[in-house]
Amino acid sequence: MTEQVMAAIDGSQFSEGVCDYAAWASLALEAPLTFLHVVDNHPQTAEADLSGNIGLGSREHLLEELSHLDEQRAKVAQERGRLMLQAARDRAIEDGVAEPATRQRNGTLVETLEELADETRLLVMGKRGETAHQDSEHLGSNLERVVRSLHRPILMVPEAFQRPERVMIAFDGSTTTRKGVEMLARSPLFKGIPCHVLIVGADTGDHRSQLDWALATLREAGHEAEGAIRAGEVEETLRAYKEEHAINLVVMGAYGHSRIRHLLVGSTTTSVLRRASIPVLLLR
Repeated sequence: MTEQVMAAIDGSQFSEGVCDYAAWASLALEAPLTFLHVVDNHPQTAEADLSGNIGLGSREHLLEELSHLDEQRAKVAQERGRLMLQAARDRAIEDGVAEPATRQRNGTLVETLEELADETRLLVMGKRGETAHQDSEHLGSNLERVVRSLHRPILMVPEAFQRPERVMIAFDGSTTTRKGVEMLARSPLFKGIPCHVLIVGADTGDHRSQLDWALATLREAGHEAEGAIRAGEVEETLRAYKEEHAINLVVMGAYGHSRIRHLLVGSTTTSVLRRASIPVLLLR
């Protein structure tokens, strides 16, 4: 089965960024692009149950009316999703993608993505969904659930597209991040892009050896590569390095074996993602 770039869109402010980053990834990877919209017929915000307030004589009639309204809402949601998918497809074609596909499903986003995991090479998602709180440091609950459950690379993107020119990997020597370095080295997604490797921790011989391996792996693949070992709090250190070197895409493992292991199982990664103004590629 062909693995493709899967782009999850809804009516959120991040959908345009999802479209553009997904188109960029599809072209760079020479992989098919599919836009996915999931209609959740079980909204998180519960509506009032009016059935208990219905008088005996009119109860059956009003329940039928409520059922009819639910059907109408579902039809409107389906049509709205279809229009969003068509707009996303048109935008991707403008970006240069030849034949982007569209898929609309009913259910929950997490369950749908799990069903499509074998077809997914890279998932592109916005930082927050349509129903999430709009505060700049709020992280959508769908994104957190997807990252915890989906064992595929996930590219979380901001609202506006900026072509990546410098990429940084948060490296801790774990199996996941070593695979991440090897992925960076060989992936056409990062062809010609300078790579930075950052280890957060003490400048020990072991860390120096790990950094040397990572830089050698990247340079052997033809990348311009540099790196550093810095002590400090993980999130603050990553953010400072990103700003110093004008990094505009971060790669990190969802799990590791050092303090970065707290990413996605503690507060560190959630905090990194919440405050991220650039794309973050999460690896499993």
